[in-house]
This record gives sequence, structure tokens and C-alpha cells, in this order.
Amino acid sequence: MKTRAVRIYGENDLRLEDFELPEIKEDEILARIVSNSICMSTYKAVIQGAKHKRVPDDVAANPTITGHEFAGEIIKVGAKWQDQFSSGEKFAVQPALNYKGSPYAPGYSYHYFGGNTEYTIIPPEVMELGYLLKYEGEAFYEASLAEPMSCIIGGYNAIYHTESNNYVHKMGIVSGGKTALLGAAGPMGLGAIDYALHADRKPAVLVVTDINQPRLDRAACLFSEEEAARQGVELHFVNTAKLDDVVQGLKELTDGTGFDDVFVYAPVQELAEQGDQILGKDGCLNFFAGPTDKQFSAQVNFYNIHYSPTHIMGSTGGNDQDMRESLKMSAAGKLNPATMITHVGGLNSAANTIQNLPDIPGGKKLIYTGIDLALTPLKDFAKKGENDPRFTKLAKIIAENNGLWSAGAEKYLLNNFAKKN
Repeated sequence: MKTRAVRIYGENDLRLEDFELPEIKEDEILARIVSNSICMSTYKAVIQGAKHKRVPDDVAANPTITGHEFAGEIIKVGAKWQDQFSSGEKFAVQPALNYKGSPYAPGYSYHYFGGNTEYTIIPPEVMELGYLLKYEGEAFYEASLAEPMSCIIGGYNAIYHTESNNYVHKMGIVSGGKTALLGAAGPMGLGAIDYALHADRKPAVLVVTDINQPRLDRAACLFSEEEAARQGVELHFVNTAKLDDVVQGLKELTDGTGFDDVFVYAPVQELAEQGDQILGKDGCLNFFAGPTDKQFSAQVNFYNIHYSPTHIMGSTGGNDQDMRESLKMSAAGKLNPATMITHVGGLNSAANTIQNLPDIPGGKKLIYTGIDLALTPLKDFAKKGENDPRFTKLAKIIAENNGLWSAGAEKYLLNNFAKKN
């Protein structure tokens, strides 16, 4: 069958093109991709081309499909997997395969397997690993965003604490403790707030910092102090640019004890050092942000590491259990990944979005692969409605959902913005 996809041929060489998919083998699955959210990791792969560890050396001759935060519907199941999967089932994929030690992953390495395509062939290793994950929720975008949410959840699960005189690590944030999310008013930070408020293990105090007041205002609108209080969490949003003494100001929110858990969501030296300085006894800092500078470093208080003792670690990505938790919570309405989404577009806008991602403000950019639509900020739908009544309807649906994307908006888009042949 024919599909249309955005494929990488080399450094800064992306092409939207039609090509034929082969017939699936008995150990493969054919699927229709509905949505794919754009990740900064894809941008990094595109600017590096074959130099990227996940992109094959022969990509110029054998291009690979981009996109790894995708969701869709199973179309045809090879004989080997017919007792486990059926056509019509919704799915997401845990993309961090690490199959037999290989770095290859969807969105980087496969000729027929990725997210920025109308149809894809899921290879056998995905099913063998148990990484083809069924999704019981309504909206496809929630399943797409399960991958970035799983990274957030993985960060919460990877952070740890110790016991004096016992050689054990207690994994996870301190339940009923004090947590700080630094530089966290961006898309991943919003997901981290959502999870902190609605997961089974919650802090008693949650402090969110940023230096961008409009982003903080949006976060406060999405997650009110009243809603947090109903979850048993005391929530504070702090613009640290307005504090004369950031460390002192943040510590005062803990009654001077410091924080049990600190997450740094931006690769900024000053932010990393602030995170270290606000740790309390046995506090743990998770440096979640991924720097592009291989020499990135910051000062650390080793006195506190030795005597307090504080801990510093980092996490990147989540595992299949983290992703299953995200899918389950989203399907149950406990998480709302739509808080991350600020732009929506069709497959025709994916290549340009990827190549210019660092320069496009806002949060997650969501691509619907079966339609043609210029990448559009949600806030611009009303204006576009002046020339197209479909956008007026979409703007109304978004406005009725606190300015957020929704299952209703997705359904209307898919039903009314068909690809032009």
C-alpha cells in the first residue's frame, strides 16, 4: 500500500514524500498513525543526520521515517500476533527499544516504522519486547503524549532517598514531602505538575519556578491552588527573577528545611546550582534537562553531599511501565496531557516544524498525519475562522475547554480536515 511520510535523508534533509509499503510478514503488524507529537530529540537527529547514534549510516540511500511520539489504530495483524492483537485496536509504542543492545528506535532508524507517516509497519521486536501498548482512552493525542509523560513519570520513579546506616535506596519522591520543579513552566514542566498533583504518591508542598511570567500565569490557570489543595498539595508558583535571594526565598516556602525532591527542567547552570542549594537533609536533585553542550557543568556543594547527605542524579526517558501508567491515568482522566499542547498541524507541516522547532515558541506541537494543515497555535484558531468557519467551530471547542486541546477538538479536526488529494 502507499503511504505518505516525512523521512530523513541526512543532515537537515527532510522530505515529505509518497512511497510504497511492502506487504507485512507474519511477524509484523500494519497500523494507521493518527497523531505524532514533535520531540526536540527529532530535531537533534535531523541536524546531525547519520552522525546521530540512532540514525543509520546509509540513511542517504535508505531514508528513515521520523517521529517517535505516536499513536494510532491497528489495521492488519500478522499470523504470529493474531492471538494478542486485533484490527481496530488503539495503540501507542514505547520507542526506547534497546533490542539486543541496538540503539535503533522508531523515528530514527527504520525505513517503514515511525510516527510522521500515514501508515507504518511495526516490526516483530516491538511485540517481542511487549512494547506495543493497547490504549483504552478516547483521544489519540493522549496516547501520543504518553511517551513524554512516561519520561516525566520515570523521573519521579528514578529519584531516590536513603536510610542512615542502611545500604538501601528508597525509590520515588517523599510522599507528603516537599518538592520543587525548577524552570518548569514549559510543556514537560506542566506534565510534571499534573503528575505530582494526581499520582498516588504526592508531595505536601509543590513549588514551581520559572522566569517567564506569562508561562507561569498559564500554569497557574491550568493548575489552580484550589485544585491542588483538593488533592492535599500546597502549590506555589514563583517567578525567581523577582526574588533578591532565590535560594532563601524558596527555602522559606519549606519553613527553612529545604526540599526533599528537586527537579531541574532547563539546562541552565544557575538553575542547577540553585537546585543543589535548596536541598534539605537526604534531599535528591534530578537533573532532568538534557543539555546539548557536552561540557555543561555546575558547582555542587560536596560538604552537603558528604554530611547531609544530599544526592544528585539524572534521568532521561521512561520505561514501558512508566508508559503504561501514563496511558492508564490518561484513559481514566487522571492526567490531562493536553496542557502540553500549544500547536496543531497536519503532516504537510511536520518537516518545517521539526527543522525550526527551537525557534517556535510554546509547548508541544501535535501533528495529525492524515490531514493537511499549517502548524497553527491554538490561540489563532478564532482569527483563522474569519475566513474558514471550520476554524470558528474548533476555536469554540477549545474555548469551552479552558483553551486546551481536547477529545472533542480532535474528533472535529479528523472529521472535517481531510487531506487534499
